[in-house]
Amino acid sequence: MRIVCLGAALQDIFFLDKRGFHTVSIAGQSYFDRLELGTKVDVDDVVFSVGGGATNASVTFARSRFETIFWGCIGNDISGQAVVDTLNDEGVDVSYIDYLENQRTGCSAVLLAPSGARTILTYRGASRQFWTLKVKDLERMNPDWIYITTLSGDMDKLAEVLVKCQELGVKVMMNAGKKELANRGKLKRLLPMVEVLSLNKEEAKQLVDGDSLDELLMKVKDLVPVCLISDGENGLVATDGKTKLRARLYEDLRPLDQTGAGDALGSGFLVRFARGRSLRESVIFGSANASSVVQAVGSKAGIISSGVRLHEMPIHEMEL
Repeated sequence: MRIVCLGAALQDIFFLDKRGFHTVSIAGQSYFDRLELGTKVDVDDVVFSVGGGATNASVTFARSRFETIFWGCIGNDISGQAVVDTLNDEGVDVSYIDYLENQRTGCSAVLLAPSGARTILTYRGASRQFWTLKVKDLERMNPDWIYITTLSGDMDKLAEVLVKCQELGVKVMMNAGKKELANRGKLKRLLPMVEVLSLNKEEAKQLVDGDSLDELLMKVKDLVPVCLISDGENGLVATDGKTKLRARLYEDLRPLDQTGAGDALGSGFLVRFARGRSLRESVIFGSANASSVVQAVGSKAGIISSGVRLHEMPIHEMEL
């Protein structure tokens, strides 16, 4: 089975400090301890990684033996080479990457707290220049599925891609970003061309009106055939139009780094669902992938493969 992952690629640099990056509470909200201007702060460790939702999803699919293509933009620089090297090592096809001479590859600096929470400073750079991609290339890629992460709010390119997928009979899973959700009306008009939609609770509230997970799920299911909505440590809800389920965490462990958890959940879900497995089996694999990812620094180190042994998890199912 062949899948295309469309979206961002970035170089991630993690700064770890067990002593200085503790969180403090101000007016009921949690924050990192303040870093004063004009000072130097020593950290315990630094980790270089590759991020971006589409590269994270690409590695999930490649480790589960999909023919995987990454489709996005990078600069012709050291960070771009890190992206290419990482994807090559995972067996991901990088021949459709668009190298932009006048843009640098996106980069994130991640301040990682001992709790697993993080503050991220991001330069998007080439990763948001989707207008340069040629949609006709989908004909040569000839995928069974396309997994779309945020396109930095480029609704025209999103519409162009979705129309082409419909023309070619390519199934679509989408993990919409905040900039797509900010164009709520346009996004809703495009969702009939999407098979599976993955959101977190706050994102779902941007798309439809509602408060509880169940209320949000029932409204989102009127827009797409299959949807899943996650809510951090509270688990997730999902439906395929026939069955609705609520799941708790696969592993109730303290996270080391929450970066990439949503990408791991969505792409892990599709690993099973695209191969005809049940909603329950798909949720278990996606949840296991997310639980493993948050136990390592970086968004790819913990990604599991299709042959890993999985255990059951707390799931309540009901027919609709």
